[in-house]
Amino acid sequence: MIRITEIKLPIEQADTLKHQDDEIKAAILKRLAISETDLIHFTIFKRGVDARKTHAILYVYSLDVVVKNEANLLAKFKRDQHINPAPDTSYHFVAQSEKTSKLRPVIVGFGPAGIFAALILAQSGFKPIVLERGKEVRKRTQDTWGLWRKSTLNPESNVQFGEGGAGTFSDGKLYSQIKDPKHYGRKVIAEFIKAGAPEEIQYVSHPHIGTFKLVGMVEKMRQTIIELGGEIRFESRVDNIHIDNNEVQGVTLQTGEHLETNHLVLAVGHSARDTFEMIHKNGVFVEAKPFSIGFRIEHPQGLIDRARYGKSYSEDLLTKLGAADYKLVHHAKNGRSVYSFCMCPGGTVVAAASEPERVVTNGMSQYSRNERNANAGIVVGITPEQDFPNHPLAGMALQRQLESNAYIMGGSNYNAPGQLIGDFLANKPSTQLGQVTPSYTPGVTLTNLADALPEFAITAMREAIPEFAKKINGFDLHDAVLTGVETRTSAPIRIKRDDETLQSINTKGLFPCGEGAGYAGGILSAGVDGIKIAEAVALSLMT
Repeated sequence: MIRITEIKLPIEQADTLKHQDDEIKAAILKRLAISETDLIHFTIFKRGVDARKTHAILYVYSLDVVVKNEANLLAKFKRDQHINPAPDTSYHFVAQSEKTSKLRPVIVGFGPAGIFAALILAQSGFKPIVLERGKEVRKRTQDTWGLWRKSTLNPESNVQFGEGGAGTFSDGKLYSQIKDPKHYGRKVIAEFIKAGAPEEIQYVSHPHIGTFKLVGMVEKMRQTIIELGGEIRFESRVDNIHIDNNEVQGVTLQTGEHLETNHLVLAVGHSARDTFEMIHKNGVFVEAKPFSIGFRIEHPQGLIDRARYGKSYSEDLLTKLGAADYKLVHHAKNGRSVYSFCMCPGGTVVAAASEPERVVTNGMSQYSRNERNANAGIVVGITPEQDFPNHPLAGMALQRQLESNAYIMGGSNYNAPGQLIGDFLANKPSTQLGQVTPSYTPGVTLTNLADALPEFAITAMREAIPEFAKKINGFDLHDAVLTGVETRTSAPIRIKRDDETLQSINTKGLFPCGEGAGYAGGILSAGVDGIKIAEAVALSLMT
């Protein structure tokens, strides 16, 4: 199979899938200088968008092509960097078990990392036991709506905890910048498609699923794991990990039940603060790591569409490309980096608290991305060396402090503090909304957000927003709304692991995994890390 990259076609030539295929086919024949009878088959490996010239937006394709006389063609184009043999992106299992071991592997957490760790182990015949502190996804959704509509927080079942993990209530983004030499990301995508995701996520450059679609897929993956002999227990919080002579022996649940295991995958997500405290107390090596803090910003989605698509903007273009997104970064004079995070086109800002009397914001979109506002985190990077004491859990303490302060600023009842951009830049409290209605529920209390974050973060953001407006016209719109606080950009700790065995560097049998361990950020990278950990567990079980 041959891979051809950098095939560019005007988006107008993709009015329908059939028309797209016809145009791609013609481009392949021209690029390889072959006849139609020599082309056997082609698939789209990747499709991106080149919008640098807004008057002439292009689709950019990478294509996998099957042709006659493949070896001759590759020899002919051996100096062409855009025509090469296609790599093998299929998934290959590293081990296969024919029998259930006496001590089954246990996975703590059933977010993306835990799901894919469990799925790979189940597909490999190892019959894992999954322990999830939250509820199954549909019951969890009801609890989440309880916070959004009634200001009632369930600390064990919310945006952060429960089947599917924090990514369930997000944009369902399935892209990442991680290095993936073994193409594990393709396995993640393939399993989502098998569970009902649109096939386009296999090739579009920024694939997303959306919350409502993701719910059904998570349920199907759960059922697959169970059918393969896995066991999944909800409302099963792990309160203690038993370690003897630096080796895992088992876990104790909140019910008092004890489970023996010597292969424990810890995939608890970035918000399992009680678990972080417990493992640190038990002597597992934990270190503080950088993360980011900031606010959510909301603009009219139409403003972003017009700024990004420029002269090409039209309803027809929106139908083809969908609501526009952005990615921004600014290096401020005070040495801080300010950047956009988890941009959600046509989405909503959501309440993402997991602890009582604390306010946290996040962003979410449905597959359609057709809500009136665009939102994104505007966040500032912080580091242990600069910003909090030299203690593994100090970053977590800072998160809690900022979230408690936001709860008070919002007037309690889980309202979030908010401010208009114009007032934020002028350092004066907002008293009434303008043309942008914030989407956060339970509600937004207007105030001065200068008191919500450290002074260095406020200063850096006030410098960055006008700079962002130079790239996206209207980004500094006076009536755009900031809502605070965004503190859960990533885990504030890393559970350090050995590079070869992927076990904790000082606790044998403990496999830190995903975002909560500090090794992933987002659904795709967490899923990939889950696969890596499953393979490490499988190989360990076979020795």
